[in-house]
Amino acid sequence: MMRPINNPILRGFNPDPSIIRVGEDYYIATSTFEWFPGVQIHHSRDLVHWKLIAHPLNRTSQLNMIGNPASGGVWAPCLSWDGGLFYLIYTDVKTLYTPAKDTHNYLVTSRDIAGEWSDPVYLNSSGFDPSLFHDDDGRKWLVNMVTDHRRGKNRFGGILLQEYSVESQRLIGPVYNIFHGTALGSTEGPHLYKRNGYYYLITAEGGTSLGHAVTMARSTSITGPYEVDPENPVLTSREDPAWPLQKAGHADLVETQTGEWYMVHLCGRPIPSMGRYPLGRETAIQKMVWTPDHWLRLQSGGKKPQLQVPAPGLPEFLHPSETVRDDFDTPELNIHFQTLRIPFTEDIGSLTERPGYLRLKGRESLSSRHRQSLVARRQQAFSYTSSTCVEFEPENYKQMAGLICLYDHENFYYLLISRDSEKGGKYLTIWSCDNNVFDYPARQDVCIESWRRCYLKVEVNYHRMRFFYAPDGEHWTPIGPVLDASRLSDGYCREGKFTGAFVGLCCQDLNGSGKHADFDYFEYLERESGTPE
Repeated sequence: MMRPINNPILRGFNPDPSIIRVGEDYYIATSTFEWFPGVQIHHSRDLVHWKLIAHPLNRTSQLNMIGNPASGGVWAPCLSWDGGLFYLIYTDVKTLYTPAKDTHNYLVTSRDIAGEWSDPVYLNSSGFDPSLFHDDDGRKWLVNMVTDHRRGKNRFGGILLQEYSVESQRLIGPVYNIFHGTALGSTEGPHLYKRNGYYYLITAEGGTSLGHAVTMARSTSITGPYEVDPENPVLTSREDPAWPLQKAGHADLVETQTGEWYMVHLCGRPIPSMGRYPLGRETAIQKMVWTPDHWLRLQSGGKKPQLQVPAPGLPEFLHPSETVRDDFDTPELNIHFQTLRIPFTEDIGSLTERPGYLRLKGRESLSSRHRQSLVARRQQAFSYTSSTCVEFEPENYKQMAGLICLYDHENFYYLLISRDSEKGGKYLTIWSCDNNVFDYPARQDVCIESWRRCYLKVEVNYHRMRFFYAPDGEHWTPIGPVLDASRLSDGYCREGKFTGAFVGLCCQDLNGSGKHADFDYFEYLERESGTPE
């Protein structure tokens, strides 16, 4: 029996997938928003098993996000390959929540998918979700949605097309608005393909929440006019709010070396009966078939995304298993760790100053959109346990370090160590931020004045979160109440944000003196067998 592919294939905050095949290798690029390094690239050879292998935007000459808003930064990367060269197109979003947006589009290239990528070529700022199409006549074309801030206008103003010159490294020639979308509206996420004499245009419509959908149109000329698929949308879960994969949309296509077709798309899995999505928007895959009249349909029939789909007729390809514990014994951060807006440099941390430890040097507050000393990884399961051991000797209340669960700078839970003479010296407490409203839910702080090392732990089970502490890593004591983990969700955070929950380590020194904390290890253990309580 053919083994199935279980969806989602990229769990936990991996939206806007762009997929390519190069020989036997498949790669998917996904959005990272304000998290650095920019863009996640996963690899597979069977479309079943995937491994994170690269973050191509890993220096500030490619991506400078200081000051970027939450849920700004890198949107909808497009990965392509032509003539032995990988191309990556991406948007750096500088403003949100206003009619006029600043959305700068760039191109980087590399001969090696996991190697160093070039400095960026600036393309345009007319909209977001740019995509590069390599035509069979050698010409290259950029498509992106265009924003329109004028009062009374559709702020999604259609899909623009313009030629890209490799020789001059810029866009050239006229700009065409090739598609104004369907009645679903919010037309974005364009990708172009060519098959059997037709240019096919896939778009995302209906908004990136519960109304999301994949629509298609085609033309015999790249500049149009485009004929809309009479059975649009091709893929959506908008008509069934109880379906396990919600928000289905923003898709891309790939053909296997054996002639099978698959569509990757973003989706979301809510906490049952709560409508909140701490795992953010994830990536799923569907098997597709072409009809006799050359339209694309789900192999399963209908329009809804499936939790299981048939795998292609390719040899199974397994990746080495990953450890759940990082003892910080290497000079580089684990690939699953990211920082907020800025790279991990000696200014904020080090893995070599004290070998075997992650040293974080206190920087700005958790509310900062500039220079935080924070490293974290995605929450990729509804139930998990994470722990660490920290050595930290704060000198006053402005110095803090510990274990954090966060969505963004306005939504987090923080189990922290600090110092206050009124609380007996060094102490442990919980600090929370709920859409920029701050609180101390523990009510009773814990004095740890005599402790050189302190072990910290968090247990998350769907919407329930609980912090613990210990002097030895074995005898754990709860601190504070059971907290609402579902608040760290794009179904809860204000202003329509759309990333996902993270768990990690951080250090602040609001004096500006850079007081450091040393973390001995970080463990992240998923417990997918958990059930909502």
